[in-house]
Amino acid sequence: MSHSQEFYTKGKYKIIYGMRNEFTICYNETKPIVNNYWQSVNPMMKTLPIFLLQLSVAIAIGRVFMIVLRPLRQPRFLSQLLAGVLLGPGALGISGRVANDLTPFEGSMFLETMANLGVTFYMFLVGLEMDLTPIQKMGKPALSVAISGMLLPLAAGVGLHSMALQRQTVRAPEMGAYFWSIALTLTSFPDLARMLSDLKLMYTDLGKTALTAAVVNDLSCWCLLVVAVSLINGEKELYVAIPVLVGMTIFWFSLRPLIRKILRYISATSKEATTSDKHIYFILSLVFLSGFVTELCGAHSIFGAFMFGLMIPGGELGTTIMDKVEEFVVGILLPPIFLITGTRTNIQYIFADYSVGLVIAVVLLASSAKIISALLVCLYLKCPVRDGLALGVLMNTKGVLALIILNEGRNMKGFDQQTFSWIVVAIAFMTAIIGPIVSYTHKSERHLKYMDRHLEKCKTEAPIRILACVHSTRNLSAMITLLEISNATRKSPIIVFAVHLVELAGRASAMLIFHDKDKTADTGHTCSREKAEAEQIVSAFESFVDNNHGATVKPLTAVSPYTTMHEDVNHFALDKIANIILIPFHRRSDPVGGWTEENVQHKLVNQNLLATSPCSIGLLVDRGLTSFAESQKGTQQECRIAMLFVEGTDDREALAYAWRMAGTPSVTLSVIRFVPGKEGSEFMENSGDNEEEPDIFTAMFERETQKQLDDDYINQFRFKTMHDQSIAYVEIQVNSGDQIVSAISSEFYDFDLYVVGRGHGYTSQLTAGLSTWSEFPELGVMGETLISMNLETPASVLVVQQSHPVSSGSKKFTSNSTKDVFGNKGVTAFVNHRKSVDGF
Repeated sequence: MSHSQEFYTKGKYKIIYGMRNEFTICYNETKPIVNNYWQSVNPMMKTLPIFLLQLSVAIAIGRVFMIVLRPLRQPRFLSQLLAGVLLGPGALGISGRVANDLTPFEGSMFLETMANLGVTFYMFLVGLEMDLTPIQKMGKPALSVAISGMLLPLAAGVGLHSMALQRQTVRAPEMGAYFWSIALTLTSFPDLARMLSDLKLMYTDLGKTALTAAVVNDLSCWCLLVVAVSLINGEKELYVAIPVLVGMTIFWFSLRPLIRKILRYISATSKEATTSDKHIYFILSLVFLSGFVTELCGAHSIFGAFMFGLMIPGGELGTTIMDKVEEFVVGILLPPIFLITGTRTNIQYIFADYSVGLVIAVVLLASSAKIISALLVCLYLKCPVRDGLALGVLMNTKGVLALIILNEGRNMKGFDQQTFSWIVVAIAFMTAIIGPIVSYTHKSERHLKYMDRHLEKCKTEAPIRILACVHSTRNLSAMITLLEISNATRKSPIIVFAVHLVELAGRASAMLIFHDKDKTADTGHTCSREKAEAEQIVSAFESFVDNNHGATVKPLTAVSPYTTMHEDVNHFALDKIANIILIPFHRRSDPVGGWTEENVQHKLVNQNLLATSPCSIGLLVDRGLTSFAESQKGTQQECRIAMLFVEGTDDREALAYAWRMAGTPSVTLSVIRFVPGKEGSEFMENSGDNEEEPDIFTAMFERETQKQLDDDYINQFRFKTMHDQSIAYVEIQVNSGDQIVSAISSEFYDFDLYVVGRGHGYTSQLTAGLSTWSEFPELGVMGETLISMNLETPASVLVVQQSHPVSSGSKKFTSNSTKDVFGNKGVTAFVNHRKSVDGF
């Protein structure tokens, strides 16, 4: 021991102090146990039992935090971080029992080893999940956000570290500035993707902009970290760091084509339809080799694992690996890094020797660097401040990658415990405010936004945006036929977003796969059968565009659980400002006019969409509309459409869509309006007597208002179509629902398609007798009546519902995430910026 060293004994540990405030801890390897017949050595003095206890307690506490914080929209990362801090010296670690048995010094080396193994595999998954293709199509907003999101936080990290560092307590104070700057600049791509998925903003322009900018920030930060680690290991001599960078570059460019050839060979020689387990294990073993190579180059093993993950091409292989090992890595191998971070964070002494104001200022300024940079970009691009605030908060998503950077800096003695605790608190604060702020800034304004997007409000020649959903190729022909008769011309074009709905299985986050006509889409998240079906659907819609020059189609595949599929459809409709969503009925007709077995999951999706849709929605019951599409190939056959009008907003919306169809050359439209006869009028006037006294005048006023709106719209329709020979208008007086059924059966039975309103939210006295029993409430009274009638030729039915404002006292459904959507100005601003990218 040198003369500059001294030691003292504390409990079972001997602490030796040396120069630069460094110390070494010595402890006994074994400790006898008295009166124990099983073993003579305390098992808690061995590293493996200690680690198993640490892992079990960390996972258990993390799960408790997840349950508590889930209603507050907090991610899994924050729960695990709080669990680690809770077990640290600033909380439960104060207790001697916890410090001696759960976080003893003798278990720290093994814990750090397992933490390094966990982050190595985690970085492999990050590289595997990261998609670099958005960089090739990066727009001006994303590039501006990425650049400003790097420059300002880099400067803020250096400035804040210099301001905060009043004592030279670390080996090289400037090293802390390196790691502070890189940690503040980083935007964790995987954590951001999960956050956007939870907030249902993944497929919005805000989400796409944030993800694209995050990819650029991630890659830039990892390059900066490689440079910083190389320089520090090379004792700040550039000639020592350059070979490390050159070795990493050679490693990337030499192994990348070799890895791809090996994977192609495995795929070509494999007799199995899917990737076998032995191939997965072979690839996972290469993660160790990649980490070992980069360690030889003088860098951390995480860099090699990350680069190896980027080498593996996207597709079924990457998805299979993610499905098999992601939960094990994140749930089992990753908690040690949170526990290591927690043991290095001491909240109890966070204000020691520093003023409270200084510490709070450092945390707040560190948390606001990204937000300020995003706000400046949005002001420059003349986007709403609301969107800039949300974008800045989302770009502040740090996640596990930031902890990896900070712990690397702590290992290199760039931080002391106090400054390390500051930045950990700042990261926890950044993460905690993301969900509440984004939820607040993008709460539901859908009804104000769509008030003027209803078909009833649009001119018949105005372009409309349709979100057409299909579950399989069985729904394809009828849906395309409906689009063909929707009058797509150059003067009145239609923009179709063709969505193939696929059930999500084996993953936690929903995804959307866009199909680029000039490039094979990445459909690796679906199985081979679903991939082939998706290609067939894309091909069918492309053929539709070739035959209809007034139509534009953007095909995509939405992979989501059935329970939340409606949320993703709604948010995509909001982002694309769709006028109407078209969905297929959950049952299909058979050749003899009956029905096949119903799909309960599809029925659930339809019901949720009808209950929460932000725009108008059309439910198509196919009973032979496909035969019309096939007959058109040979000869021009007339498509006969009947619109049955009773009353209300849904009927007006249905008439608006039928009116547009009438512009198609091969379509004839008959509008049949059912009006109350003498007995029906008296019945309607007296119907309020059965209502409660306070509701009589309200019901009467609402009925008269709707009747006036119906009359005005019908008169407008009749005036503008009086000279159109393809349109006929008839009024039928009826006094009951039975008379409506009789009129349809006797006079209006020979049509290819019926268009009706769902009648949601109100009850017409004319159809009151038909609604006593309902098997398919999603079709409404008229829709269910039509499919249950024994007509000579069963006709298809299109049931239209106009979106209705949901009052505060209305029924709540299983999902309330429709509150997290764009307001009108925000969507418009981002859509305008993306016109040059997707043509819409």
